[in-house]
Amino acid sequence: MPTPTRLIRACLIAFLALALASTTLRAADDATGGGWAPLFNGKDLSGWKMRHQAGSEAWKIVSDVRLDPADPKKLVGSGQGGSDRAVLLRGPIDHGTDIYTDKEFGDCELHVEFVVPQRSNSGVYLMGRYEVQVLDSYGKPDERLGPGDLGGIYTTSKPSKSASRAPGQWQTFDIVFETPRFDSGGKKTRNAKFVSVKLNGEEIQKDVEVKGPTGSELYREEKLTGPILLQGDHGVVAFRNLRIKVKQR
Repeated sequence: MPTPTRLIRACLIAFLALALASTTLRAADDATGGGWAPLFNGKDLSGWKMRHQAGSEAWKIVSDVRLDPADPKKLVGSGQGGSDRAVLLRGPIDHGTDIYTDKEFGDCELHVEFVVPQRSNSGVYLMGRYEVQVLDSYGKPDERLGPGDLGGIYTTSKPSKSASRAPGQWQTFDIVFETPRFDSGGKKTRNAKFVSVKLNGEEIQKDVEVKGPTGSELYREEKLTGPILLQGDHGVVAFRNLRIKVKQR
């Protein structure tokens, strides 16, 4: 017959094992379940298109990135990817190009992890038309923020607070987006809307309507669906863990 001490130890081990299994299942559901679908497979650019062939060599897949110790305005990659934590790196060349998904999406939630070096500039476009700005805005006070700063809806709405991390640190966007609406004749009845944009867990945009494409868009005409576009014609940037959840209308 087991002693009370051994019985207590066995119960504790069983409890910890159950808790760990539950946590693991929740993490797996967050990453790949619950309606979420990955946009980047970590191995190649299957499912993505180059906006222009010129500049396509700017993009490569690596295992990790860090600030270049010789130049903090650049990122250097290591490894060759191949895992679900692989990184899509737009490297330090003079002229790159945007990339966008083969698939088109409507109402959705989007999760993006990204990193920029000092003074770099990029963006994440919903529907290939409406940009959430990616920029090194670290250290900028709230009162000086504009729609061109990190987390701004470009040309439309400045972030409500500064939540930027330092260059070289990974950051996250969590975006809830609704497409424009149209009547049976094709006339727009409601603007596209960013229901919520969170930067590093802090909500910085809420219920922001955009009257039309915000600039450098892939398509000018507004529709019910469109691709996710990553801006690569400006500066150095890296992305990972891109995933989307399509919302049913």
